[in-house]
Order: sequence, then C-alpha cells, then structure tokens
Amino acid sequence: MERALSLLLSRGFPVDSAAGDAFLRYYSRFASLDDLEGVYAWLKRSRHLPRPAGIRAVALAYVRDRELYRLGRFLRDVGLGRKDLGNLLWNLLLLSYAAAFKMKSLQREFLNMVRAGFCPDVTTFNVRLLAFSRMSMFWDLHLSLDHMQRAGIVPDLVTYGCVVDSYLDRRLGRNLRFALDKMNLDDPPRVSTDSLVFEAFGKGSFHSTAEAFLEFRRNSPWTYRKVVATYLRKQYRSDRNQIFWNY
Repeated sequence: MERALSLLLSRGFPVDSAAGDAFLRYYSRFASLDDLEGVYAWLKRSRHLPRPAGIRAVALAYVRDRELYRLGRFLRDVGLGRKDLGNLLWNLLLLSYAAAFKMKSLQREFLNMVRAGFCPDVTTFNVRLLAFSRMSMFWDLHLSLDHMQRAGIVPDLVTYGCVVDSYLDRRLGRNLRFALDKMNLDDPPRVSTDSLVFEAFGKGSFHSTAEAFLEFRRNSPWTYRKVVATYLRKQYRSDRNQIFWNY
C-alpha cells in the first residue's frame, strides 16, 4: 500500500481525501501509534485534511491505548477551528481531558469551545457529565443539567445514567428526584451520544441495564420514567438498604 502511494505521488497524482483517510483507518487499526503518527505527518505534508472517518479512527486508536495526551495533540494539529467537522474535534478534545479526570482543563476547554463559536451538543454535555458522575461532583452535575435545559439540549439515556449511577453509588437515592425533575421523563429512551465516548468510559450500570430492558421488551412502549422506576425496583430488591424511588 505504501509503495502504491509512493508511486502515485512520484507520478504527480495528489493524495485525495478518500485515499488519505483510508491510510489513516488502516494504520489506526493495524499499526503502532508511532507508525500512525508517521503516516499522518506524511499525509499532512501532502496537504491532506483528515475527514471525520479518519479522525475518528485515529481517536479510537489513542483512546484504546489510553494515550489521551497524544489524542489532544493530534486534535489541535488537525485544527480545532474547522467548522466543517461540527463539534467532532472539540468533543474529542473534551473527552481526552474527561477520561483522564483533568477537571480544570476540561472546564477551560469547554469555555474555549463556546468562545470559539461552537454550540455544545448532547455529546459535549455527556462527556462532562460522565466525568462529574465518576468524581461525585454533584454541584457541577446539576449546573450542567441546568445548562442543558437552558440551551434546549435534550438529555439521552447516557445523561440519565450519569445522574442515576452517581446518586446510587453514593447511596443518595432519596435526593434523586431533585435531579430527574429537570429532565424529559416522559420521552422514549434513546442514545444520541457519540459511541467513541463509550470507548473511553464504558457504559455505566444504569445505561447497560436499561439497554437490556429495552431489548427484552422491544415492542413495549418505554419512557425514561418507566426505565428508571424499573431499574430502581431491581436495585431495591438486590439491596434492601437502598432508598427506593417511587415516581
């Protein structure tokens, strides 16, 4: 493949975006990160601008190897100001900090994202909420939910998982209603978060269990209210000391 590309370049054919992204995807999957970075540098000298598929493949390689600093460096090199990619680069940059629990850097880059003219989406908020949830930062979690509400961002199943898991992990089920009252309890459950987030954080207990509920009774109409109530009944049966939420 490398020889074929060298031959094309030697004959004056430019590397188009499809060929460049194919190289990035291949090296992201089968080569080391050092080799991947070498190919990216080579393609960059050929004035190749990575497309979403290539960027996502490279990001996945960094996340799987937990090389989050190198992921951030790659994203800055691609160019955070690229409007043609939507929020992809910024969301991945936030993920690189959130997965390493660098909370001050996470907040700083979130503000930089807004100042740069990008509008946060549900993935943006859920990246932050996952970090807040794992760190039991309830104040920041509530502020983010309020921000989502003001911005008109609809919470998804991942958002609910951040709230439910954080409260139950700290045995604060008594206070769960305060957070859930701010959310769209009567909507049908859905996952709108970029799947790369799960490569970094995995799926929490509520998220995984809720998906099993939805798969088991696929033809039954579910709402977030019903999913939360069913999950909490299951938790209550397994641990009598849990606070049961009846809504």
